[in-house]
Amino acid sequence: MIILKTDEELARMRASGRIAAQVREAVAQAVRPGMTTRELDELGDRLIRAADAKSAFFGYRGYPGHICVSVNEEVVHGIPGGRMIQLGDVVSVDVGVEYRGFIGDTATTVMVGVTDPEVIRLVAAGRQALDRAVGLAVAGARLSDLSHAIEQVAVAADFAVVRDFVGHGVGRRMHEDPQIPNFGPPGRGPRLRSGMTLALEPMLNMGGAAVEVLADGWTVVTRDRKPSVHFEHSVAVREGAALVLTCVE
Repeated sequence: MIILKTDEELARMRASGRIAAQVREAVAQAVRPGMTTRELDELGDRLIRAADAKSAFFGYRGYPGHICVSVNEEVVHGIPGGRMIQLGDVVSVDVGVEYRGFIGDTATTVMVGVTDPEVIRLVAAGRQALDRAVGLAVAGARLSDLSHAIEQVAVAADFAVVRDFVGHGVGRRMHEDPQIPNFGPPGRGPRLRSGMTLALEPMLNMGGAAVEVLADGWTVVTRDRKPSVHFEHSVAVREGAALVLTCVE
């Protein structure tokens, strides 16, 4: 687990997060019916290279894509390929970059001409869950306060949180301690300290919480094949309010 101690470390982490956010937004805005997830990956690759950064995902434990693109029932880690985006889809775009020795990790879910009110509610709940967790990522809070807040948002909206995959520390490596579940009681776990950097990533399902990994070894799908959404920010814990590192500006 990294704790940022100098202004230089913070500046480099913010730069990495900004690049990741810019790529996330550009790819999300490019999503159109008729595009393949591979085309989105190619765009992400070009943008990451243009920023003089590297994909933190490509080659990680053998992952073959530069970004993750997960559609509908795909929760996370969707491998880009020939799947074509269609009207009514929800598409999660997950971007990780390495820049000057630090990682920026972020995700969003976009709707492609969605009219189903339940899907619209699911997306809104996922975004709200992330915002709620970010708001609690302050020095002195307990780690499980963030987990509990995410679960509360999901339960209040009658959705399920994924329990098999979690948020995590982030810094010089993509996955660092501590693990940050999206569920659990408040007031437990370590106290957050100023300078800690965390990747908060709610994953909410329309149906049940159960998921499974496809034969490709990466793509996580809902067991009932109902839609899922994924939102993520990298943040730095501070006194008073967290600093969101994966902002475009």
